[in-house]
Amino acid sequence: MISPLLNVRSVSKYYGTRIGCENVSFDLYPGEVMGIVGESGSGKSTLLNCLAGHLPPDSGEVFFDTRTNGPRDTLTMSEPERRMLGRTDWAFVHQHARDGLRMGVSAGGNVGERLMAVGARHYGNIRAQAVDWLGRVEIAADRMDDRPDAFSGGMQQRLQIARNLVTGPRLVFMDEPTGGLDVSVQARLLDLLRGLVREMGLSAIIVTHDLAVVRLLADRLMVMKDGHVVEAGLTDQVLDDPQHGYTQLLVSSVLQV
Repeated sequence: MISPLLNVRSVSKYYGTRIGCENVSFDLYPGEVMGIVGESGSGKSTLLNCLAGHLPPDSGEVFFDTRTNGPRDTLTMSEPERRMLGRTDWAFVHQHARDGLRMGVSAGGNVGERLMAVGARHYGNIRAQAVDWLGRVEIAADRMDDRPDAFSGGMQQRLQIARNLVTGPRLVFMDEPTGGLDVSVQARLLDLLRGLVREMGLSAIIVTHDLAVVRLLADRLMVMKDGHVVEAGLTDQVLDDPQHGYTQLLVSSVLQV
C-alpha cells in the first residue's frame, strides 16, 4: 500500500478573529497534483504558506515522508532541518518570479546557487547542469549570463522553475504560477509545467483562481471559501458536476465569460 507523501491534519490559522484557514485535512500521494481554488480571501494562499513553512499555523500537523527518517511533522522540525528540506525535497514557485529569484545574479547563477546550497562545488558540473535546465525551460544557453531583469515576465517565471527543480524536489508548492502573464504566455508555461510534472513524477500543490489551470494540471481539487474546504474530489468530477453551491457559482462564472 502506497503511503502519502504529505499528510495534513486539521491545519488552522487565524488573524485575530478572522479565519485564515480552519481544520483543513488531506493526504497527497507521490506523483499527485492537488489544486486549491477559491476567490481572493478564501484562504488558499494562507493554507499553502502554512504547508510550505512560510507561515506558522495556530494548530494542526503536516507530516512529510522524508527520505531518511520516514514521516516527520514539519511544524516541529528545527529551523535548519526545515531550511534543508526547502532546498532539497521541497520547492516553492511564487506568483511573481522576482520573489523567487536573485535579481542581481545571472540566470545561470540563479540555478547554480540552489545546487551549491545542497553541497555542489565543481564549477564545471554546476554550469553544465545550469545550461541543461535552462534548455529544459526553453531559455537559450546564450542568455545564461544575463540577469533576470533582462528577461520577460514569462522567461523570469521559467527561470524560477528551473532554479526550483534543478535539485530534484519531490514536492512543489505553486502560488498562482501563471498569474499576471499574458494568455499566450500562460499556455506555454502550463504546457511546460505539465511536461515537467509528468517527466519528474513530481507531487505538487497548486493554488490558483483559474479553473483552466487546475483542469490541465491537477489530479484532485479542493475548493475553499472563507477559510474552509467546501468541496473536494477528482478535478474533472468536481468541475463537471459541482455539488456545493459556491463551486457551482465558480464554475458557472467561468462558463459565462
